[in-house]
Amino acid sequence: MERATPVEHEARGEHTHSETPIPRPRVRRSPAPAPAPGSGAGSAFASAVPRHVIQRASVRGQILDALRSALVAGELAPGEVYSAPALGERFGVSATPVREAMQQLANEGAVEVVPNRGFRVIRRGARELAELAEIRALVEMPVVLRLTRTVAAPRWAELRPLAEATVAAASTGDHARYAESDGAFHAAVLALAGNRQLVQLADDLHRRAQWPLAGAPVRRTRADLLADAAQHTALLDALTGQDVATAQSLVREHFAGM
Repeated sequence: MERATPVEHEARGEHTHSETPIPRPRVRRSPAPAPAPGSGAGSAFASAVPRHVIQRASVRGQILDALRSALVAGELAPGEVYSAPALGERFGVSATPVREAMQQLANEGAVEVVPNRGFRVIRRGARELAELAEIRALVEMPVVLRLTRTVAAPRWAELRPLAEATVAAASTGDHARYAESDGAFHAAVLALAGNRQLVQLADDLHRRAQWPLAGAPVRRTRADLLADAAQHTALLDALTGQDVATAQSLVREHFAGM
């Protein structure tokens, strides 16, 4: 089989020269069987990270999760272009699952395709973040207020570990970990409405709201994350006590502080 020429690689968006260095993206660790022999994982990657981190059966999904975490953590900088082969080398996998994951991020509005080069991380401004916060409030607040009146206290108690998980994540100052726990809490609350489309829509809005702003001088501090997480536990207390007024105030404050 003939090797692809440099021109052919470039035509597929696989140019890797003079590219901004990429911090090694983090891949969520989860127990799994070791990959089958001949899975194609790079030896350098395998020597640095346990083999079970990247599972052959779900490479694309794990790469997508890791890229989303890298976006939230600011490891993929707004305005910078990253090629699939270069990212694949960081993960120790081929360019194909990376390209597929990046295409999904393009569909979500996180990146845009740059022909013959790769994918550029979208630059976002404060106005877009404010618009997302407004939409999230419009979507979630009426549902939460309805649930305050209809859901029994024992059901809310089941969500307490998720609220506490956001506090634990905030205490680490890890933006990616906090974003994940924050999204899980909001999804669990909305899931009580029994509307899957609502949960999916809210999850998409939440994910978009986590991407860092271009040129932002300061990211949310650990104290900001802790204050945000404290609103989760306070909201859960209000929901448990069917305190509609307090729940409404907390939800409004929560989204205003995004």
